[in-house]
Amino acid sequence: MTALQRYLDFNATCPSVEASISAWNEAVRQAAGNASSIHWAGRSARRMLDDARDEFAAYIRVDSADVVFTSGGTESNNMAIHGWLADKAPGRIVASAIEHPSVLKPLERYALNGWEVVLIPPGEDGVVCADAFIDALSDDTRLACLMAANNETGAVQAVADVGSVCKARNIPLLVDAVQLLGKTPLDISGWQPDFVSFSAHKIGGPKGVGALVLDRTRALQPLTCGGGQERGRRPGTENVPGVAGFAAALGVLDFSQAEPVRDGFEARLLERVAGAHIFSRDAHRLPNTSMFSLPDIDGETLLMQLDLAGFAVASGSACSSGLRSVSHVLMAMGCSEEIARNSVRVSFGPGNTLDDADALLGELATIRERLLAMAGAGSFPGVDQ
Repeated sequence: MTALQRYLDFNATCPSVEASISAWNEAVRQAAGNASSIHWAGRSARRMLDDARDEFAAYIRVDSADVVFTSGGTESNNMAIHGWLADKAPGRIVASAIEHPSVLKPLERYALNGWEVVLIPPGEDGVVCADAFIDALSDDTRLACLMAANNETGAVQAVADVGSVCKARNIPLLVDAVQLLGKTPLDISGWQPDFVSFSAHKIGGPKGVGALVLDRTRALQPLTCGGGQERGRRPGTENVPGVAGFAAALGVLDFSQAEPVRDGFEARLLERVAGAHIFSRDAHRLPNTSMFSLPDIDGETLLMQLDLAGFAVASGSACSSGLRSVSHVLMAMGCSEEIARNSVRVSFGPGNTLDDADALLGELATIRERLLAMAGAGSFPGVDQ
């Protein structure tokens, strides 16, 4: 990364931390065996895998036997949904309308096969009303899905309120906690969940590694067949170096340092740009996340211009990259399609400073004035250059 490049897309992925890289390298060199083999090389790999599992379980305060390592949040969500519903008769599924595509896309498949899928929209602040979610639960609800924090707006959801009711009514609850891990204090016991998904690369761990924490009383059908790894829940040779790197990344970064940078950026943006709007600003949010829209400028165009200027930002979920579509999250919040198309997400991280925020503001002003001038709209209104 050169001095002219500024990385402001930590919700998409977090650059690997040195502790994770070192742990990965050590595992590659010291635990080259297959963790399922019974000889000395396999036992060495198994010890490293078990140690990482214990470390991860202790960090999120669960039992090690409840942790299944996966390839990431997407697989974890799919494992919970398909693994739980595979042998169930069609019924109702209740989920928030702002879930990650790795939840919503599988649910679309069930909706096409006779299941009733009820999506609960958020309020204008991006927060799903717990009472509205609870009211949608019925006696034939087979699964409830409510993410802990939204990847686009950063809005934190009322999972504990929903979880207590789901537990009382014996309705399995899936919580996508991919964005929450590492950004705020985490104690999942208060959610009373049945399935919780995580991803390593969001906290500076390796890409292609994740975890599903599950209630052992909820038996899952494996998505694939061919081995007994992960207690028969996920066949296949375990990614020991990746898992070791995941465990080593836990707690290394302090995302609370990004909150004053984010807040300073937003305050100055609203002061300098007439008509700028920040989504979920009045809600409890992740400390690093700011999704905003600027009037008259298409978000995708703005993103590409920022990229050329050396700024890494996003226009929504990285898992939807390359797809020219408006944010389903903003549309669910009641935004117009125009405002949704004008949106950009900035997600700061440890190491970002107010200098990065000011540089981004200056570039936004330059780009918007240039684009408006090219469109014959004159200069950049409302900006104090």
